[in-house]
Formats: sequence, structure tokens, C-alpha cells
Amino acid sequence: MEKRALGHLAALFTVLNWGTTFIATKILLRAFAPVEILVFRFLLGVAALFVACPHLLRVRNRRQELAFAAAGLTGACLYYLMENVALSYTTAANVGVIVTAAPLFTALFAWWTGREDGRPSGWFFLGFVTAMAGICLISFPSLAEVSLDWRGDLLALGAAAMWGVYSLLVRHIGTFGYSVLQTTRRTFLYGLVFMVPAAALMDFRWGLERFVDPLYTGTFLYLGIGACALCFVTWGFAVGALGAVKTAVYLYLTPVITLICSALVLHESMTPASLGGAALTMLGLLLSQWDSLRGKKKIPDEAPEDT
Repeated sequence: MEKRALGHLAALFTVLNWGTTFIATKILLRAFAPVEILVFRFLLGVAALFVACPHLLRVRNRRQELAFAAAGLTGACLYYLMENVALSYTTAANVGVIVTAAPLFTALFAWWTGREDGRPSGWFFLGFVTAMAGICLISFPSLAEVSLDWRGDLLALGAAAMWGVYSLLVRHIGTFGYSVLQTTRRTFLYGLVFMVPAAALMDFRWGLERFVDPLYTGTFLYLGIGACALCFVTWGFAVGALGAVKTAVYLYLTPVITLICSALVLHESMTPASLGGAALTMLGLLLSQWDSLRGKKKIPDEAPEDT
């Protein structure tokens, strides 16, 4: 199968899994603090990637090492920490809507840095507006439920920006010529290093007795091995095949998947507004990918970095 087609499948597979992490996190929050969930899932992710690829990565130069460190800081640490802290100030609905603006940040950063195919097209912006309208319908069934808190909302916006930076770094790291398993593992390791001060400030505790409960153990295995190790690898592959911007727009589907999973697992109701929002979100994804679907634009490959 053509690499670009595999890239679309990899991106779709990734967001299908990431859309279910909301349910898993809700289960774990009964006994674990947000920072504990973050540390444990990435520790499991690193362990799984060592099992899958035990060979150590020999980084060629300092610039590459700095790229790995920056990816770990933005994608594995700051994105999740800012999102979790935002939830303590503002509503989950606000955070869910705002962080889904990550594709817009990815496109703008790619344009400013000249990393991808120039200025985002009108189709991309039309798709963004359409998708965000749909996501708002899913998250806010009525206007009465809309509330603003500048602290939490700005943190959520910052998380979306961090993901945009991370996506471009993943694209750049893909030019180094290393295995995606190795690059993902190194990114995770840097992310864990940057989590240490945050864990100390947020009263992290090991509390391993909590893992006696098979529900918590199974949920962590899913988050660590599936949603972290496997999905970050498939996301990295998709970014390499499609480019950071065209991969990022698949994030629009995350609230739709969460909506469906909430109905199936948590038995939450699906309203006409949420169903209409899901349809608008799907349309927004299609519009954002319109140039690619018509074959008008191709993502230029970055030149491999000199060794």
C-alpha cells in the first residue's frame, strides 16, 4: 500500500485510540492524581518501547539531542501538564474544545518556519471553523453551559500550541534516519525527566498498592502500552508520511470518538446537538484535507539532516 495511504490509516488509528483515553483517565482519577497518571503511563510507555526495540540509540550530534529534548518537553510533558492543570481551573468542555485547536497552531507554526507547504489554504481554514463549530456543539449542548475562566482557558490554549510545536519537531526528527521506535522512546525519556520537578511540586506518590486492583492495572496497561507507546509511534509514522499539518487535522475526530465511547461505556446520552456537531466535525476534517484529496498539494519531504 502507498505510504501516504498508510499514513492516513496510522493517523486514524491513533486518534481512534486517543479518543478513548478520556474514559480511561476518568476511571483512574478515582484513585490517582493527574500527575501520577501521567508519570505512570509514560514509564509504561518507555518500558514497552524498550521491549519492542532494546537497541540503544546513538545520537550523532548535539543539535539532534536538543531536538529530542524539545520534543519531550513539549509533547510528553508540557502538553499534558498544561491540559491537566487547566482542568483544575476551567471546565472539561472548555479544555476539550480549546486543545482541539492544535491543528491551527501546527499549520501556523509550519508556515512561519517554512517547514511544510507554505501558507495554509482557504480550505484548511474553512475546515477548521467548521470542525470547531461541530466540537462546540458536542461540548456545549446549550449556551447556558458555556463558561470562561481565563486561567484555565489560557493554559488549554498553551497546551494546543505545545502540540503544534511537538508535531513539527516530530517531523524534523523523522529526517534523522533513526527508527521511530527509538526516537519515540528517547522523546518519552526526556519527557519523564522534565516531569520530575512537576511531580515533586504536585505531591506525586508511588502508592503501588493501588495496582492490586485489576481495573487500574489494566487501564494503565492500555494507556501506557496502547495510547502512549503504540500510538505515539503510529503518530510519528503518520507525520513522516503526510506532514505535521495534514496529520494534525485528524485530531478533530477526538471529541467525536469520545462522544461515542461515552455513550457506549458510560451510558451518557447523545443529543441531536451532539450528533449534529459530530457531523460538522467530520465535514471540517474533510474540508481541511480537501487540497490533499484533490491531489493539488503535496507535502515536500524535508532534506535528511547531514551527519
